[in-house]
Amino acid sequence: MSANAPSSKDIGQCVACGLCLPHCPTFRVTGMETASPRGRIAAMRAVVDEGAPIDATFIRMMDECLACRACEAACPSGVPYGRLIEASRAMVEPLRSPRSRLLKTAGLSTVLRHPRLMKLMAAGLGLMQTLRLDRVMPARLRVITPRVSLRELARPLPDAQGDGPTAALLTGCVMDVAFRPVHRATLNLLAASGYRAVAPAQGACCGALAAHGGRPDIAKQMAKARIADFEHADVVVLNSAGCSAHMKIYDELLADEPAWAERAAVFSQKVRDIIEMELHPPERALGRVTVHDACHHLHAQGIKAGLRDLLRAGGAECVEVKDAGRCCGAAGVYGLTQPEMSARLRRDKAEAIAAAGSPVVVVANPGCASQIAAGLHEIGSPVRVVHPSELLEP
Repeated sequence: MSANAPSSKDIGQCVACGLCLPHCPTFRVTGMETASPRGRIAAMRAVVDEGAPIDATFIRMMDECLACRACEAACPSGVPYGRLIEASRAMVEPLRSPRSRLLKTAGLSTVLRHPRLMKLMAAGLGLMQTLRLDRVMPARLRVITPRVSLRELARPLPDAQGDGPTAALLTGCVMDVAFRPVHRATLNLLAASGYRAVAPAQGACCGALAAHGGRPDIAKQMAKARIADFEHADVVVLNSAGCSAHMKIYDELLADEPAWAERAAVFSQKVRDIIEMELHPPERALGRVTVHDACHHLHAQGIKAGLRDLLRAGGAECVEVKDAGRCCGAAGVYGLTQPEMSARLRRDKAEAIAAAGSPVVVVANPGCASQIAAGLHEIGSPVRVVHPSELLEP
């Protein structure tokens, strides 16, 4: 069995009670046991503990999972489902086609690890979007692709600003090229709240996409690089839910490497999502604001009240979304690999947000932001998608 296989101990924590089923988006859409956490764990058990072969059905079951971890948050037995699904994907990765593995390696190990190349590709995408040439892209790819502003891409982020404990912002990969205004707003908000706000290692990826995509080897390399870049800061700040959730488990990711385990453990304790920070936004009359909880906030990190408290402190009236804990269907590149399911969840989420009735929806994750914006456009809704940092910026 592969060294990357799920552990029998983790699998054994599942008692197949089924309490996860109503929380699983794919099960709720299909009603199929094979599309449920319980069904997927049963398949993992068959392969890991009983020697069943890894076949096309097993691979499809793992790929169809959103890894939203709603099941994990609902599980009374504490099954570490996020760890299980990532290990399962790592286990099947060597069995994928050479073309698939080559493309994934090129994207994760080449593009995301080299900020200049990422920025160059983003500039090309931004030019295509400006000239409306992006219409030639496959629909499933165009929908999940964020808008890139060439003007913002050309503007450098500010140097260190503010006084106090050093709060180092990870600009990330996709966030750095497609959500620059969010970074500016985050740095301004941190500086106004009593921190020395800096953005070292701009364009550096945290490794979450590699971990979710079955490449822990690449994820570990990126984790080591980010620890070296940021470990001297007093606090490491993330304004992307997926990044903060992943960087908080660097200690788990590197636990089997003696040279890094202790550094990773110390580092993970410094990681904070921006909505967990002690911030002091100016109090204004922001009006009604719909709140969208990213899965990596709500389920992976258990963060919910913090976002609402922060918005209320800034003068917003928080409006809840019906069925708020259900994934929007973004899930990294899920819209590319599972376009039908992603489209169904995107439309459901957009309709729920539009029905909430406020002009703005606050979204603190880039994948969710792009997915929800696309969904709102598809149903003809004028609701505007903003990051909490943008809404609260001084």
